[in-house]
Amino acid sequence: MKQTLAMISIIAALIFGSIGALLAADFDAGRAALQKGDYAAALREWTPLAERGDAVAQFNLALMYDNGQGVRQDYQKALKWYALAAEQGDAEAQFNLGLMYYRGQGVRQDDKTALRWFRLAAEQGSTCSGGYVLWGIRR
Repeated sequence: MKQTLAMISIIAALIFGSIGALLAADFDAGRAALQKGDYAAALREWTPLAERGDAVAQFNLALMYDNGQGVRQDYQKALKWYALAAEQGDAEAQFNLGLMYYRGQGVRQDDKTALRWFRLAAEQGSTCSGGYVLWGIRR
């Protein structure tokens, strides 16, 4: 019985360790593709990761849609991916999500919501959002 449990534990560790390595390889392949300007390959690598909840992949997809890098610029898709990453605590996504609310890109303009996201990002050390929080949002 103990040998069976030990064997199951070893197999599980190997399987989950291999999955982690595969996920990292996909992310690294996406980064390498992006650095070469191959946005389609980066999108192919990062989309499955983002769909499985990888906050960094979500943030990178949001940037691609926000800036129209290799995809048609789509603020609503950017907003979706920023929000998913921001909800997981990604400070850069929180700041960029705040900007989208501040500018009304892909969402109705909302200073209160923008300031909330800027504050969350600033609490994590984001230097970009500090000015928005310190001075408040002024129009």
